[in-house]
Amino acid sequence: MKRRSYPEYKDSGVEWLRVVPEHWKIQRIRNIVDMSVSNVDKHTKEGELSVRLCNYIDVYKNDKITERISFMRATATPEEIERFRLEPDDVLITKDSESWNDIGIPALVEYTADDLVCGYHLASLRPRKTLIRGPFLLRALQCPEVAFQFHVAANGVTRYGLSHESIKSVLLPVSPLTEQANIAAFLDCETAKLDALIAKKERLIELLREKRAALISHAVTKGLDPSAPMKDSKIEWLGDIPVHWNVLKFSREIHIAKGQIDPEVEPYLSMLLIAPNHIESGTGRLLLEQTASEQSAQSGKYQCSAGDIIYSKIRPALAKITIAPRNCLCSADMYPMSGSSRIVNPYLLWLFLSKQFTAWSILEADRVAMPKINRETLNELRMPVPSLSEQRAIADYLDHEEEKVNKIIVKVRLAIEHLLEYRTALISAAVTGKIDVRREVA
Repeated sequence: MKRRSYPEYKDSGVEWLRVVPEHWKIQRIRNIVDMSVSNVDKHTKEGELSVRLCNYIDVYKNDKITERISFMRATATPEEIERFRLEPDDVLITKDSESWNDIGIPALVEYTADDLVCGYHLASLRPRKTLIRGPFLLRALQCPEVAFQFHVAANGVTRYGLSHESIKSVLLPVSPLTEQANIAAFLDCETAKLDALIAKKERLIELLREKRAALISHAVTKGLDPSAPMKDSKIEWLGDIPVHWNVLKFSREIHIAKGQIDPEVEPYLSMLLIAPNHIESGTGRLLLEQTASEQSAQSGKYQCSAGDIIYSKIRPALAKITIAPRNCLCSADMYPMSGSSRIVNPYLLWLFLSKQFTAWSILEADRVAMPKINRETLNELRMPVPSLSEQRAIADYLDHEEEKVNKIIVKVRLAIEHLLEYRTALISAAVTGKIDVRREVA
């Protein structure tokens, strides 16, 4: 749909903005809002008053701060409560982050209470009502061209932050108040439609993942023949399995590699090094390939042969398992393993990716702070083992189904990306005056 432009434009005097409607102004944030930067942290201190904190993540994940958010409990002094209490129409922005492009993310405050205050790592922008309103300020700060000013001003190497001066110096295109209301109402309506479409597509991805998980779990525990008679496996996490399947002890069928090597010497320095963060959770897909040299690896690593299963022993709920694509190394937080003559490694991969195995591994994890599966626990596991031909058939079937599901997911993700790009472009066009939406708001 082609939207109309304003009848007259003028040079804004700002290179990235170029022209704006004739009657609009260019303002620095310092001239249209009152800014405060909170120092209220997440700690509970004796003698202070109980408060609820609007934190970084509340702002980062939400366009609007509403009562539906579950705010964190903390404490603050009466002076801090008075100074940093949220008011409707305030706009909060992320002031510090580990990534430069997470700087300056805004959220509009729509809900407030006597005990609700702005938390640490956030700046609060309170609009001067005669000049700018919160809903328009929110959308202006979501405009990529405006946000780029925050990104350029962010200082840091491993953590980035905005100075008070850099926030106050940001330039905004500002329309008259009535138009601000029109633009905000238009964008609220249009982004709500887009967000609903995006949510539906994200739900579709969830359903596809659920379908994939169900296919995996059924195939590796019940087989591919729906008419096959079943028997009790006598293993709590496993349940019934086909009558002709065996239940074998892990330690007798699977070899877990021992002995670590130094990744700082050749030939290991030039070899692929796989770590848990290189593997997509729950799919077995390897997302990143880097050598030990590229990762500046130092501590001991395990050697893996092509085709070995590589299983992350830490945080088993994430189900980080993959097959070594070639001779390589893996993190000491992982186990390289290979099956006996009665086990096909691809079948073992799918078994490890099943919901049943993941549930078992979570229960067996022997740490609270950092859940972990040790060798001894794995070696005691009893697992379902069909014939070699059936294992291969199951692995081939799941490979095929996985490919089909992944193709659909890729298409849906691409559609989501296009919707997000359109959403961003629409916000940019409206708040910079490239389109005139005054007649589109009832």
